[in-house]
Amino acid sequence: MPDWSYHTLFKPVVTRLPNAAGREFIHRGMNWIASLPGGGHFIEFIGHMAHSPALSKSIMGLTFSNPVGLSGKIDPFLSGTTAFSNLGFGFIEIGPIAPASVRPAHYSVKDDEILFPVSLESLGMEQTLQKLAALKPLCQPLFIRMSQDLAFEELLTALPSLTPYGDAFVLEKQYTTGEIKTIKDLLGNKPLLLSIQQSSVPSMIYTINEFDGIVLEENSKITGSARRFPPKQTNDFISSLRMLKSNGFAKPLIISGGVLEPEDALSLLEEGAELIMLSSGYVLSGPGLPKRINEALVDQLDEQPVKLAGWIWYWLFGLFITLGGLLALLFSMTSVILPYDEAFLGFTREEIMAINPNVIYFMAHDRMTLAGTMISGGILYMMLARYGVRYGLHWARRAINLAAIIGFFGILLFIGYGYFDWLHAIFWLILLPVFIIGFRKTKDAVGTPRSKNRTNDSAWKKSLWGQLCFVILGFSFILGGLVIASIGVTNVFVPTDVDFICLTPEQMNDINSRLIPLIAHDRAGFGGALISVGLLVLTVSLWGFHQGEKWIWYTLLIAGIPAFCAGILTHFFIGYTTFIHLLPAYFALFLYVMGLVLSRGFFVGLGHNR
Repeated sequence: MPDWSYHTLFKPVVTRLPNAAGREFIHRGMNWIASLPGGGHFIEFIGHMAHSPALSKSIMGLTFSNPVGLSGKIDPFLSGTTAFSNLGFGFIEIGPIAPASVRPAHYSVKDDEILFPVSLESLGMEQTLQKLAALKPLCQPLFIRMSQDLAFEELLTALPSLTPYGDAFVLEKQYTTGEIKTIKDLLGNKPLLLSIQQSSVPSMIYTINEFDGIVLEENSKITGSARRFPPKQTNDFISSLRMLKSNGFAKPLIISGGVLEPEDALSLLEEGAELIMLSSGYVLSGPGLPKRINEALVDQLDEQPVKLAGWIWYWLFGLFITLGGLLALLFSMTSVILPYDEAFLGFTREEIMAINPNVIYFMAHDRMTLAGTMISGGILYMMLARYGVRYGLHWARRAINLAAIIGFFGILLFIGYGYFDWLHAIFWLILLPVFIIGFRKTKDAVGTPRSKNRTNDSAWKKSLWGQLCFVILGFSFILGGLVIASIGVTNVFVPTDVDFICLTPEQMNDINSRLIPLIAHDRAGFGGALISVGLLVLTVSLWGFHQGEKWIWYTLLIAGIPAFCAGILTHFFIGYTTFIHLLPAYFALFLYVMGLVLSRGFFVGLGHNR
């Protein structure tokens, strides 16, 4: 569940559900999707969670793909563990393992915070083991936290059953030296960490070296029956880190909680923390927080990307599509029907005009709209190639490949209706080798994105609504393209089309049996082009929203103009202005304008432009 849907659609609703119902609804829903065949790929498609290999680190004999983990406080019932393994985390903690508790955490809408029970939620030993046994192997280390409420004998009884599932163990209680040795013997070579409160650091600083690492816990405040964890505790953590470092503690230090924004995580990692576990901040800032932190870390590395020479072939691919769109626009504004169209019909343009000029106007409207869509698509391809693939961005190459391959299959739509357009076929044969060369020469485009985003400021919050607008716009284009393509290969006309032309399909068929196949091939071809462009808009919206990347905003701005001008103004030129027919175009234009307005500050307000 990315931030653009979490903050705008889900959080306002699920946070009002009683107790932990909202949390479990989201976790179980995400887990269900992740458990489906291909569910992990779908989650990755929506969020593009891949992060830079440069963030990988080895600590305590374990390899972490990135330093951001999830605290066990967030998923005490292990209802979302499978989903969380697909959401960009470098490791996951479960627990605390304790006797089952019945008092759940809940979200306070009034205070915008999570109220935890004094004794944190736990499934209990038996149910935890059942959940772990049913869990598929994770692609990141799993930490298991053992509650301070467990007696030493209970701990010894539990560890043999838990050891096969955990990669590291966290104790909330400090035992004697002899007891710690016994625990380590049970764990074998698996890391053992001690959880300590920040306030306890001064008194424990000389007694913690027998552990493999320390987990510094966020401060909490108990009010009545509720425990509150302030979501931002950067300064307190920095003080504790500096105290431990200045006293010679050299083992891994892990922060648990107190991180609300990317800048918090960056500050703590700069001060010597090796890993960070998100707690309340993950809920308040949204599921995109680990991704934002990882992108900020990559940006902080300030590594210069290696430019790929093969990008030019993708750029030429887009250029040829743009030129083809301009040529189609020229034809649609002049003769409309080409000589080979007349040869197929056995009718000249003048003969059709003499029978019913609206037929020509209707065909012009289809071809102008197709031309505008092609020009917009070509611009998107060129911009993605120039500013994305050129700098090795994997997501930009992936977006081009997905849209282009679907676009190539679009030729089957108009062939299937009985009219083979030779110009389209030649155009297809010109584009195919250019695309294939680009595909082969850019295989090294594996770079991950960076972002200047550091805080949950107003520009970021507005951008979530802007991103939602563009995501809906991309889905709308794809849906519209599917509808238009299906109409093109079935009924060809909708009722408003028949009203404008003033001829029924049967009458047109009586005039010339090849007239409808000619019109249908335009419709189906436009539908295929719209699907392809919709995929470009959707993938740019899903994967390209990174603060400071001005080129993304200008790409969406410039690319949208030809499509909307052709799609709307054409109807006014020919007099086809039926409101219900133009309503989808008006809706799309509204999304486009609102998306640009709401996201401008996020993209253009700061950052770099290539």
